[in-house]
Amino acid sequence: MPDAHELSSSLLRVFVEVARLGSFTAAGTRLGYTQSAISRQISALEDEAGTPLFDRLPRGVRPTEPGRRLLLHAEAVLDRLEAARRELADLRELATGRLRIGAFATADVSLVPKAIAAFRAAYPAVVVTLTEGYTPGLAKRLRAGELDVAILSGDGPFDGLDLRKLCDDPMLVALPAGHRLARRRRVRLVDLAEEQWIAGSDRSEDTLISSCLEHGFRPRIGFVARDWLAKQGLVAAGVGITLIPGIAAESVRPDISVVRLHPDEVPVRAVHAATPAGVALSPATRAFLGMVND
Repeated sequence: MPDAHELSSSLLRVFVEVARLGSFTAAGTRLGYTQSAISRQISALEDEAGTPLFDRLPRGVRPTEPGRRLLLHAEAVLDRLEAARRELADLRELATGRLRIGAFATADVSLVPKAIAAFRAAYPAVVVTLTEGYTPGLAKRLRAGELDVAILSGDGPFDGLDLRKLCDDPMLVALPAGHRLARRRRVRLVDLAEEQWIAGSDRSEDTLISSCLEHGFRPRIGFVARDWLAKQGLVAAGVGITLIPGIAAESVRPDISVVRLHPDEVPVRAVHAATPAGVALSPATRAFLGMVND
């Protein structure tokens, strides 16, 4: 029997059924209890309320004035609990909810859009939002609870996050269509030592082209462009070359040539799906992780 010192939902449900049916016996039949069990629970509730809640009549029972007042509140409480149960069930079954995704720019070329398309086809009622940014900023937003999942690149630091490695992303060289090396099947980094580079920073150590430093030369950065489309525009115009991630190769403009690097010299960065450490993942997040891994 429920604790007599707590107005539990089960006690309230018994109370409401008795009030609606006007009978301990009928309420017991409806709820699957004996008449004596119903009587004990109503007595416990009356002890807690400090007043009789039903008049015991020759034929059944009828709520007293305190009973009628309590009935209004009990019905409202049970309605709210039922609404909460339905909402939690909808969240479990992905019939509602939200999914907040973050990703770095080139992951948004193909990897993330394909996963979002698959997710929305499977769970159209879930609201999906996408935030694009650089990996450090996305990691910070994950830790702050502003994102549910983020696609990050590189080796961190990623403290406070749980990582699921998606792939190793090899770099390719983007050259103007008329470049002297544009028709090569592959090139070595040393072949590009005299070129003018387009990078996301004027410090080559902070960019994708930092691997050039490991092969005997410091790349000459002619233009700094952080936007993916701007880099392509500069390459197409013939004012420089750049490295592009393999996951974005299918989006390269047709007036740019993409050439592979020698296997011994290919810069590779890891791509991760990240979630906040120690946080229970929502059903939507778990479903998306399964799709972005496919």
